[in-house]
Amino acid sequence: MKKLLVFMLDALCSGDIELMKTLPNFKKIIESGSYVAHLYPVHPALTYCCHTSIVTGKYVDGHGVTNNELLTRGCKSSDVWFGMKRDVKAPTLLDYAREEGLTTCSLSWPVSGGADYTYNMPMIVPYHYTGDHPEKYLYGTASDNLMQTYWWKYGRLLMGKHHDLDSFTMSLAPDIIRDFGQPDVMLVKMCDLDSVRHQYGVYNEHVNEQIKKHDLELGVLLESIKRYGDIDNTNIVIMGDHGQTDIKDVLNMNKLLVDAGFIRIDEDGNIIDCDAYAHSAALTCFIELDNPADKVMEKRVRAFLESLKEDPDIQLAYVLDKDEMKEKYHLEGPFDFVIESKRNIAFDFRNDLTIESAWRSKLPGDHIIGAATHGGSPERKEHTLFIASGPSVKKGVILEKANMVDEAVTMDG
Repeated sequence: MKKLLVFMLDALCSGDIELMKTLPNFKKIIESGSYVAHLYPVHPALTYCCHTSIVTGKYVDGHGVTNNELLTRGCKSSDVWFGMKRDVKAPTLLDYAREEGLTTCSLSWPVSGGADYTYNMPMIVPYHYTGDHPEKYLYGTASDNLMQTYWWKYGRLLMGKHHDLDSFTMSLAPDIIRDFGQPDVMLVKMCDLDSVRHQYGVYNEHVNEQIKKHDLELGVLLESIKRYGDIDNTNIVIMGDHGQTDIKDVLNMNKLLVDAGFIRIDEDGNIIDCDAYAHSAALTCFIELDNPADKVMEKRVRAFLESLKEDPDIQLAYVLDKDEMKEKYHLEGPFDFVIESKRNIAFDFRNDLTIESAWRSKLPGDHIIGAATHGGSPERKEHTLFIASGPSVKKGVILEKANMVDEAVTMDG
């Protein structure tokens, strides 16, 4: 019986492969297996969209996770992130495994709250939460067996200003393999590489040190399986969800819409009403029409967006409507246009629209407007990787490129 371990590194980039080849645990998997050099993400290349595509084999229009944030119409931003498995409109790799009677484990995987997996610890504590009671988000969404067995010991790692999700994940993972036996299908997701790249940029010494740390973590997982599992019958997959891009400028589209008369605000910057509203997807931006049935306004908004292609500072690469985005990128959601710049521009969405300028400085560490970010179309330069080794994997094959939606069926095989 073949088993599967997936080691997910958020924001692993194609260019990381050369460093990985020099590190003991990554090197072992690379040399004994095969890899895809450029794994093309879905659009938008945001963490929650990509993770959901990886486990469902579906594009965004097939699984319904359109952003990290749970977007709704109404000319307003959202502080609520996708969290619950019930929001995923397609079965996952782990659902199929469960139906075959296999044991399943998912650690820190987005949009997995309440999933019917054997062992589940979802990535569901809010992104900005720094309080001392993160368990209130996990009871009822994580599996009872993990909360009862480990929360008393490791819950402290998710508490307070300096909470550490990766340390929490890496405390649970080896203990689960030892205490419950190696799950047949196990997903372990790490976040810190993404955070470091948002803070410092795509390639630098801080990133190199983080990749070295992940190599040591992989070593712990491999040793755990050697001691308490079945390493000879385990397929090992190392993967990323998206690349990242160094940011040059930050643009607030809603300020532009205010200036163009599509959003009306009061003296405090609060929105009175709007004809169009922008939702940031970091490197791309979704434009919502207040009344999609108003074809005259739709043409006006599109004409305005098209004019930004010629703006020397903005240089939009494309303006796609609902039909065009679905046809080209299998993308749909509660919005009517998607735009992206030819330049490395991140789209901001400050609620204070009394700002004088639509332009803003990047903010290192911010998940949307950091030193580097993601969320663009699949054509962006920095893609991600898919590395596999094990009894089901042919050794020494290097594929130049593949698509993210093919990963689920590959791992299922």
